[in-house]
Amino acid sequence: MSDDRILLSPPDVGPEERRLLLDAFDSGWIAPLGPHVDGFEAELAEQAGVGHAAALSSGTAGLHLALILAGVEAGDEVWCSDLTFAASANAICYTGARPVFVDADAATWNLDPDLVAEGLADAARRGRPPAALVAVDLYGQCADYDRLEAACAEHGVCLIEDAAEALGATYRGRPAGGFGRFGVFSFNGNKIITTSGGGALVSDDGAAVAEARNLASQAREPAPHYQHEKVGYNYRLSNLLAAVGRAQLASLDDKVAARRGNFERYRELLGDLPGLDFMPEADYGRSNRWLTVITLDPDFFGADPETVRLALEAENVEARPVWKPMHMQPVYADCRCLGGGVGENLFARGLCLPSGSVLTAADVERVAALVRRCHTA
Repeated sequence: MSDDRILLSPPDVGPEERRLLLDAFDSGWIAPLGPHVDGFEAELAEQAGVGHAAALSSGTAGLHLALILAGVEAGDEVWCSDLTFAASANAICYTGARPVFVDADAATWNLDPDLVAEGLADAARRGRPPAALVAVDLYGQCADYDRLEAACAEHGVCLIEDAAEALGATYRGRPAGGFGRFGVFSFNGNKIITTSGGGALVSDDGAAVAEARNLASQAREPAPHYQHEKVGYNYRLSNLLAAVGRAQLASLDDKVAARRGNFERYRELLGDLPGLDFMPEADYGRSNRWLTVITLDPDFFGADPETVRLALEAENVEARPVWKPMHMQPVYADCRCLGGGVGENLFARGLCLPSGSVLTAADVERVAALVRRCHTA
């Protein structure tokens, strides 16, 4: 076993992050907010192609606030991508609403727009449309927003873009995060840029973003004492972490290029193997390739994803299965799901390979050689 562990998606930080962090520290703006928060919000809004942004403690906080601002209440239904991380669904439960999951499209792995359109039409006939739809941009690739926005507009459903994994991706030339009424980013440690922990809510609705900032600051009213007229949350990002985020955002293009380069090198090294395929890139956009994801057909490749994952782990290489669909999670087993077979199949066959922008060419070659060895074993 090699002593040098290769991680799935580690942080990529350098001297500029340190410089801005120390700048924030030396300025005295330690907590709770400060000029780096203001700057980070402005730069995020510009990156997403929208007018406003609120820097928050996590992407999950952003989803929760987006649902509140969309008017979601206890007892409502909120539809959500089935193939996603649990945070997309958990935020729905925070409001007291009930998630309904919608399967992926096999061609893009993202929310199936046909299932959404058919399901919303049926819900409208029954007089029970959902309060909102949370569309996840899976593994750095945008969902098909022309079709999703049209379906939601027809039935008066608020569309929320969960772009937690997709900063730097585009859809028909427009940046991720700018679709629907609200977009949400995550800056968790494994994302394409990180603030250690953090997230953001972005929108063209300035009044809604201002309300998000208020709710994220415990909904304190402008009074000399602590006055509260509604329930708030402790969801704001600190000035120190925003400083790190500004340095990270400035190098986003380089980080996207590195991850896309990793993907292309994996494809060169592994693309000839029978039974091995890669997550497709939709013809309507450009993925940031946050993670390089392969699928394996054991009948042709000779090993299943778990066998390959364990073989990689034995050589100190981290890999991870594709997201387990929400309808398969015990906590959501009693929730309704439209379809489900596509997500189940991808979970059974998919494996995420190390993809960070700090990977060296030798790292990628080492991982690819280990995967290839599983085929020839």
